[in-house]
Amino acid sequence: MALLPLSLDASAGPLQVQLRHALVAAIDDRRLNAGQKLPPSRVLAQQLGIARNTVTAVYDDLAVKGYLVARERTGFFVGERRAASALEPKPQASAINWDRKFVISPSTLRHIRKPANWQSYRYPFIYGQVDPTLFPIGVWRACSRDALGRAAIDYWAADRAVEDDPMFVEQICRQLLPARGIFARPEEVMITLGAQHGIYLIAQLLLRPGLEVGVEDPGYPDAKNIFLNAGAALRTLPVDTEGAIVSKAPRGLTLAMVTPTCQCPTTVTMSAARRQELLDFARRNDTIIVEDDYEGETINGPNVPALKSMDTDGRVLYLGTLSKVLAPGVRLGYLVAPAPVIAEAKALRRLMHRSAPLNNQRTAAIFLADGHYRGLAKTLRATLAERRSELERCIDDYLPGFERPDSTQGACVWLKCPKDVDGRDMVRLCEDEGVMIESGDPFVSAQNAGRYVRLGISSIDVRLIEPGIKAVAQAVANLRGDAGPI
Repeated sequence: MALLPLSLDASAGPLQVQLRHALVAAIDDRRLNAGQKLPPSRVLAQQLGIARNTVTAVYDDLAVKGYLVARERTGFFVGERRAASALEPKPQASAINWDRKFVISPSTLRHIRKPANWQSYRYPFIYGQVDPTLFPIGVWRACSRDALGRAAIDYWAADRAVEDDPMFVEQICRQLLPARGIFARPEEVMITLGAQHGIYLIAQLLLRPGLEVGVEDPGYPDAKNIFLNAGAALRTLPVDTEGAIVSKAPRGLTLAMVTPTCQCPTTVTMSAARRQELLDFARRNDTIIVEDDYEGETINGPNVPALKSMDTDGRVLYLGTLSKVLAPGVRLGYLVAPAPVIAEAKALRRLMHRSAPLNNQRTAAIFLADGHYRGLAKTLRATLAERRSELERCIDDYLPGFERPDSTQGACVWLKCPKDVDGRDMVRLCEDEGVMIESGDPFVSAQNAGRYVRLGISSIDVRLIEPGIKAVAQAVANLRGDAGPI
């Protein structure tokens, strides 16, 4: 009997799981055809170098699931497919020019690019990615197990339409918001798939073509893209050492989008005077403020309250996220706004995907209720503070001429390049040295292209920072044509 096209890796997890996945994939990909007989368990076990009981258990399990058919005294065969003919590829009758049909083309907008292979770089100075050594796998697994209890499943397995997990909302109102100086009722909170999802909902609810939106320059590119997609006219708010310059804001803004706690991407904190000036401006001009507090729980310095904490008339729509403390792949955030805004935002969300996955919400709720989130945030703040301090020291030692803002917080450092260094070329040459850094171009206006780069610290070990910056310095030397190593 011919050998099956399968191979297992003893270091890649349980062999039984690997074999099950391999057989299912081979059947789905039609490398094993319907009716084909499989080798006896003894033969396949010898081929793969595993226990015969492992093969027998997998065969029996796949027979129960319908992938295999057991025939007495004959063996196991690949089962028949349901509606197999519908799976056959059909030739296209005619080509469609989709480019002519698209009303919008979001793929053409400038945005932050995060290479899928960033983990293969020796020195990943990339922002917003998780350090797996910091993620509390054990306690997250325990919370997930609790969320799979019968009582919890009875809740989250149902279609709850626009409803969010009340336990999760309660924990946000009880723990996360008060830590930022905000006190809200459950009806003023909605769960999102991250802060950016909240920005999109706000734009769809409050903007129409021609309305003006104030955005920070430099600023978060996908917020700008979302507003442009809604037809808004963007008005830039320059940023200095105190944050967005409110005096430069034109009258007539419908929205003003700001990141006051940790400005994106410069990491400067908006001063108290500038915050009050922004609130006064918004009241005078009937402007709604969108506050993205994306690093509110990971800032290294004093805990500066959110701008929303100063809001007395519901004019600030507040966005928070669990991505920076937990992991971006968790995709959980929240919007805090007056109850009428939340009601409409939930109705709009219903048209898109109803709610964020309730099982994930319940797991996060248990993680918060058990005190794990607060402990993780504390650990993360200390870790980021150590890494940032080391990065700043190394920049000062090895990258003279590069300017960084007077800020000591946030999970990245924003650098202005010397006049003889183009940031885009610097990024490319750093890759040759095994270093991943980010171009600043998506954040800035066109006239500043090539003048900035960003170095993140969320996913790089502190011990790799100095050799990594030495490699960056070598790339800069190569760019300038300097001889010799740094």
